[in-house]
Amino acid sequence: MTATTTAPLTTAAPRTAQGARRLHAWVTRAPLLPALVFMIIVTQLPFVATLVISFFDWNALYPRARHFTGLANYSDVLTQADLRKSVLTTIVLTVAVVLVSLVIGLGLALLLDRRFRGRGIVRTLLIAPFLVVPVAAALLWKHVLYNPEYGLFNGLLHWIGGNGAPQPDWVSNTPLLAVEASLVWQWTPFMMLILLAGLQSRDPELLEAARMDGAGSWQIFRHMTLPHLRRYLELGVLLGSIYIVQNFDAVFTITSGGLGTANLPYTVYQTFYQAHENGLASAAGVLVVIGSIIIATLALRVVSSLFREEVSRA
Repeated sequence: MTATTTAPLTTAAPRTAQGARRLHAWVTRAPLLPALVFMIIVTQLPFVATLVISFFDWNALYPRARHFTGLANYSDVLTQADLRKSVLTTIVLTVAVVLVSLVIGLGLALLLDRRFRGRGIVRTLLIAPFLVVPVAAALLWKHVLYNPEYGLFNGLLHWIGGNGAPQPDWVSNTPLLAVEASLVWQWTPFMMLILLAGLQSRDPELLEAARMDGAGSWQIFRHMTLPHLRRYLELGVLLGSIYIVQNFDAVFTITSGGLGTANLPYTVYQTFYQAHENGLASAAGVLVVIGSIIIATLALRVVSSLFREEVSRA
């Protein structure tokens, strides 16, 4: 009789404990529910609406003529010459800005990893471009630096070469390079901070042992520093790409999308607000979101691997 009564009690106890743990988990997560609901309403519902509109031929000037077209808008995005060119411009802009800012950021990170007088001031000054509002940074480059009449670049050329020095219109002559330079200036500090964190996470005992074994600075950099920074370099490339792929401010402010600088986000804006083609613009926007999600997924994997490495070292 005793055996028959204790068996249900022993099986019921784990169920009660498991239910208590689940209740505790829900209680701790309950304060986050309003934020989750707000995020879904603000971000996911508009995306679902955009996804639905992307399957329609929908011109805002003729709302009654809209009709379902399936994947025709996506086919147009990938086949139309202007849209295809904007995709290529987006790729070129992203690759150029990310690689150049990464190389310059690595050099600055190596500089700041050394001890010298005034390092804190130098670090603050180098971080400052990243803190400037993107539109303000683009306006700064367009009017203060690029302007052919009173810009700093032409002022330096006039100061060096005199009245006979050329006074080029930088935006007209090199439009894509002008946009790239402003973005490199703004995103180099971000790359520098990531790589500086990687440099400062190296084991100083291993570096000292390598120097005692006769390894030079280049050998330490090539065989120890670069392999250690691989994850940080990947993280900088992925996070930088997420932003540059979606960049709109610099293109809109400096060139207004002209002279072959219209990237995919600007083309989405142009298609939606100027051509009033809601369906085509929505399809292009969905492609931008898909590309950003792919890059963000890779970035999250790199971040998680970095955390795992740090935990294993600890």
